[in-house]
Amino acid sequence: MSQRHLTIRAIATGVLFGALLTPCNVYSGLKIGWSFNISIIALLLGAGLWGLLARLGLARALTRGEGNIAQTAASSSANIISGGLVAPIPALAILTGANLPAPQLIAWVFVVSFLGIWVAWYLRDSLLLRSGLPFPTGRATAETLLEIFNEGREAALKLRVLLTATAVAGTLKWLDSGPLALPRPSLGFTLPAGGALVGHGGITAKNLTFTLDPSLMLAGFGAIIGPRAGLSLLIGAIVAWGLLGPWGLAAGFITPGPADPSASWFPAMIEWLLWPGVSLMVASALTKFALHALGTHRRGAAVPGPTRDGAARWRLLGLGLASALVVIAQVGIFGIHWVIATLAVPIAFLLAMVASRVVGETGIPPIGAIGKVSQLGTGVTAPGDMTSNLIGANVAGGAAGQSADLLNDLKVGQAIGAPPERQIIAQVFGVATGSLVGSLVYLRLIPDPGAMLITEEWPAPAVATWKVVAETLSAGLGSIPASALAAVAVAGTLGIVISILEHRHGARWLPSMPAVGLAMVIPASLSLTMCLGSLIGALLTRWRTSLAERFLIAAASGLIAGESLAGVGRALLGILE
Repeated sequence: MSQRHLTIRAIATGVLFGALLTPCNVYSGLKIGWSFNISIIALLLGAGLWGLLARLGLARALTRGEGNIAQTAASSSANIISGGLVAPIPALAILTGANLPAPQLIAWVFVVSFLGIWVAWYLRDSLLLRSGLPFPTGRATAETLLEIFNEGREAALKLRVLLTATAVAGTLKWLDSGPLALPRPSLGFTLPAGGALVGHGGITAKNLTFTLDPSLMLAGFGAIIGPRAGLSLLIGAIVAWGLLGPWGLAAGFITPGPADPSASWFPAMIEWLLWPGVSLMVASALTKFALHALGTHRRGAAVPGPTRDGAARWRLLGLGLASALVVIAQVGIFGIHWVIATLAVPIAFLLAMVASRVVGETGIPPIGAIGKVSQLGTGVTAPGDMTSNLIGANVAGGAAGQSADLLNDLKVGQAIGAPPERQIIAQVFGVATGSLVGSLVYLRLIPDPGAMLITEEWPAPAVATWKVVAETLSAGLGSIPASALAAVAVAGTLGIVISILEHRHGARWLPSMPAVGLAMVIPASLSLTMCLGSLIGALLTRWRTSLAERFLIAAASGLIAGESLAGVGRALLGILE
């Protein structure tokens, strides 16, 4: 029996679930700065839907090839946030005072992600066929795909677990954001106020954001990232909000919030804590880039040339077209000089190549660090221009994000012998869907970025980091407070040293520096809940290994999908009302 791949129902399935799950990533990206790869969710849902129709005698079940096409379209749709919807675009809106009109926003997100598609196809030969990098996310998706079509009963059980978790998390989130708000108890401590805080009274746990957030979505994220990252988040929260924060408040280089024991001081404190947090993330990520590159060079790995598969001309034509569209969009939508707009393209290609290699080896997309590197590069080519700074970096981050995502999908296709050009077509449909749905959802959720973002409700850590870097490069490095520069130096040095030790001796007993840095730019309550979720997942894996291996990821994915969808629905309902 011949294997079918690119069919109308496979594309329609991917577009449907991509449209349903894209809001989850927009919501979680603005909430905690993280997104979720939905490839496995899309596989389970797609196989479950068509399996049910097959049992009812209404259709045939999906083939493996169709399942791969469906998850490719869905994952590229949900990954659309790498096109800027939760970082540079909101940051620019805060600085300019208004969101882009919907048609311009949709067009921009599409062309940035479209570039990433062609970069990925160009890199496929070297990173997949010749280097043989593992691409852990792609490998896990491939194993799930094979399991679904080889063991239908197991797939049905996982689907039930996922849907049950989705219903539970969605119901609790709906009640929590409406008539029955769940309690958010603080940890109960109060620190004495002194120095610059005379007259404020004591500093409460709620002032420092040390509350317990009853979020099943955050617990689900914790279960997926594992105990090392979860404990690293806890360490970062304690260091930033429990030690550096109170010290800075007392010394006067961190601004306190209102003199109210029940108020969160997150918006005021993040202005300073952002600097060591970003420095830690960027320094550790860049050090890992350099160590990976140095290791490849020492091993004597040759740089492969393109494979003569008959598609080299199409790859080059597509890359040229995508590059031209990105330049035209920068000039037409944002008024960026064509020279600066053109320079953003080769920078995007090089950084996407680096990010894709790191994803291939570790499974972790370093898109945040890629954006900061690109911002610094744009700061040199267009000093003082915040729009060029953010949008040029947006090109690099968007291309890198979509490139890494598609290479994971192509890894799945490689495992089942799927033609790559058919996956490219599926991703174009996915990117178009995500650009439309993601942009409209973002505009509905955040109609006033200046008033709504970088708050306790919408921490938007990625938006905060991109905005501050753009403002700093616009005003010059002399505008950074001396205390922040010292924190940047210490955090950057620590990130470099820990990353070198991790590279040489392994990561088992060392904290994850990107996770520690992230905890410094989100409320401590989020880190505490994610750490708790990671510990619960670790205990289940330790004491119920078989059960955890079968159902932990499906359950955690359902928690994330359910709360995200309920949160988006409640927010949209409130706006419409």
